[in-house]
Amino acid sequence: MTSSEKLEISAKVEILEVGPRDGLQNEKTVFSTGDKLHMINGAIDAGIRRLEVASFVHPKLVPQMADAEDVVAGLSDRKDVTYIGLVLNKRGLLRAFSTREGNKRGVDEIGCVVVASDTFGQKNQAQTSKDSVKISQEMIRMANAEGMSAQATISVAFGCPFEGRIDQSHVVGIAEEIAEAEPREIAIADTIGVGSPRQVTELFSKIRERLPNMPLRAHFHNTRNTGIANAWAAYQAGVSTLDASVAGMGGCPFAPKATGNIGTEDLLYLLHESGVATGVDLEAMICLANWAETVLGRTPPAMVSQAGGFPNSNAKLRT
Repeated sequence: MTSSEKLEISAKVEILEVGPRDGLQNEKTVFSTGDKLHMINGAIDAGIRRLEVASFVHPKLVPQMADAEDVVAGLSDRKDVTYIGLVLNKRGLLRAFSTREGNKRGVDEIGCVVVASDTFGQKNQAQTSKDSVKISQEMIRMANAEGMSAQATISVAFGCPFEGRIDQSHVVGIAEEIAEAEPREIAIADTIGVGSPRQVTELFSKIRERLPNMPLRAHFHNTRNTGIANAWAAYQAGVSTLDASVAGMGGCPFAPKATGNIGTEDLLYLLHESGVATGVDLEAMICLANWAETVLGRTPPAMVSQAGGFPNSNAKLRT
């Protein structure tokens, strides 16, 4: 990208709430099905319109997601909301399909996971990086054939806990391969929270240069306290959909010392105070984070839910 080229920066950002799935999968406290539905409905009431609600993985591997079908069955039939189910293989995809049988609402969209390193892929989903690309391509095409939206996330895109730094050209190449299957979007994930704003700008710019028409999403963890800065860098790089988890809950069960996602309320504060619209009520998300804290039995990592919004401000005003 030359200095004369300008990135298109959206005046509004879509917040994809990942708390009910990515936020809970690494927590020791197992939320009940009712608790998960309370979290989902609370986020929707706050203005969130796209959420990860379940992961169709083997319950022995991720016991917190063992009630995926029950959660999906209890979802409100909101036409203005998109419910996402994570799938790692075709068995999980078929489970996601089954939630829509018999004229049931089910999940609206599947999220595939492509890994940028072989070692992490083997530990996370028993797949090499190359295998995960092929399997995700097949699942995206199968979902599209069923009339279901599909997208893919490239995990450990900035660094792997076992293999170290990930070459950006490798991530760009993966994105190009995934794009061949025609997903609705591609997400770039800093799964272990090692990226910096400069690296975020560089990587998204390179992907945008190769895939100018592919919608891009960003997913950051705050393991090393760079998550919010990285989200802002992604926004400035033209990304208009950002993942976040209420209360900053989350992490990856297969990545050592991987702490939580960036907090939804922290991200909302950053965006709103920077004049970026989200359509989400900050005060409502703070209240939801405070509720989650009572279930967790500990103080979660997000900061705005502890400090509150701007002092003496009308936090209920949707930006």
